[in-house]
Amino acid sequence: MIDSIRISESAKNRLITIRKRTNCENWNIICRWAFLAAIKDSEKVTYENIITDSNVEMTWRTFAGHYEKLYMALLIKELKKQGIEINKKNVNDYFKIYLHNGISILMNPKLKNISDYANYFLNN
Repeated sequence: MIDSIRISESAKNRLITIRKRTNCENWNIICRWAFLAAIKDSEKVTYENIITDSNVEMTWRTFAGHYEKLYMALLIKELKKQGIEINKKNVNDYFKIYLHNGISILMNPKLKNISDYANYFLNN
């Protein structure tokens, strides 16, 4: 359902900060963390039209790797829980919303290094 993923310029700048904090060089790995953080901390999300104006782009396969079915299942489960119709447009739009929300979550100033990020996922 999702072919490619692009992010906004402001999200790209946040990813750069997260990359410096964690020493993780791969956008797709950080984006996976962000998506999982958003799902983990999910509340009712509101629709938002996010302008994806950066040069950070990857395929769904690059984002999800061997776990593409798992990531898609997590997204669909969350959309169903929130009463959002499952169709290609909603899956694409809400994935982008969750991804951007997760990038914002990972910008928490308490998260300063890879250990802080690991503890965030393990202890919350």
